[in-house]
Amino acid sequence: MNAIDEQRWQAVLARDASRDGTFVTAVLTTGIYCRPSCPARHPRPENVRFYPKPDDAERAGFRACKRCRPREDRRPDRAVDLVPRVCRYLDENRDERVTLSDLARQMNLSPHHLQRTFKRATGVSPRQYAEALRLGRLKQRLQGKEPVTMALYEAGYGSSSRLYERSNARLGMTPGAYRAGGKGAVIRYAIARTPIGRVLVAATEKGVCSVRIGEPAETMERALKREFPEATLRRDQTGLSDWIERIARHLRGGEPRIELPLDVRGTAFQWKVWEALRAIPYGETKTYREVARAIGKPRAARAVGRACATNPVAILIPCHRVVREGGGLGGYAYGLPTKQQILDTERSSAPKRARRRQIGAGKMPRPIA
Repeated sequence: MNAIDEQRWQAVLARDASRDGTFVTAVLTTGIYCRPSCPARHPRPENVRFYPKPDDAERAGFRACKRCRPREDRRPDRAVDLVPRVCRYLDENRDERVTLSDLARQMNLSPHHLQRTFKRATGVSPRQYAEALRLGRLKQRLQGKEPVTMALYEAGYGSSSRLYERSNARLGMTPGAYRAGGKGAVIRYAIARTPIGRVLVAATEKGVCSVRIGEPAETMERALKREFPEATLRRDQTGLSDWIERIARHLRGGEPRIELPLDVRGTAFQWKVWEALRAIPYGETKTYREVARAIGKPRAARAVGRACATNPVAILIPCHRVVREGGGLGGYAYGLPTKQQILDTERSSAPKRARRRQIGAGKMPRPIA
């Protein structure tokens, strides 16, 4: 997927209703297209195609989902019209430096209103969206083995210094290493059966970099290989046995808190959200809005949902503990039944552990009169 399709896929995984009307998701295996927030089970990413409008999907031979009815406009929101126009303009002017003022003039809006509306609908600013486009073009050129300097300038970067300064957070390595497909990187991984199905744990020399849940082993291995095809992947059941067993014990309710080293890259905002998730007590949940308030961004509930959807180390960063207001589960990359199972285990185990702590401290629970 390119950078834009990756963002769309993350919105689908999060069932982000704010993206309804900005694109539709077509599934090759069913011949059906849906809105991003469709509650149906998620397809495999390799079977997905994205289209700007329902008409485009139908011209390609897909039919509308009867469950989410993507042809119906359910959002009387100006963002339904604005977001596709902004995205289209930025894409058509990818080789130019478009300022917020320039963009606002084109949309006949004030810069403040444009920024607020676009970010509320997508979770990112127009500048961040344009940066994602630029980074996507850079990745495509590097994967095509184009010389690094030429790729930088062709992708729209004025100089290499800022990109190299931030390349670890954006690419996970320097542009030269990324161009080599992760050549030289060594990732060990192990797969084990747990109460929620197979779990893959992958780690660099620094710590856990990926946790995947419930898919066939071959699918999880392909996903690990997809981004860095030249990295050295080594299955190491013995070397990672302690870590994967601790995760399995946690999923059985036997280890409420797992402290494993992580090698995870994200934006400053993503890390704020992920740290807030790790602070949610075992057996409890918080809403997206509560997490947004906890990080000092009370109006960023949608962006919190997006950060949850992009969490690369499920369980270790417990995005499953974030739910919708009113009790709805919200989204989960590995399916809502899995999310419910994990939460049920934690809720049933938490009181037992609290009781054992009381007994260990010499404080027996008082009998009910």
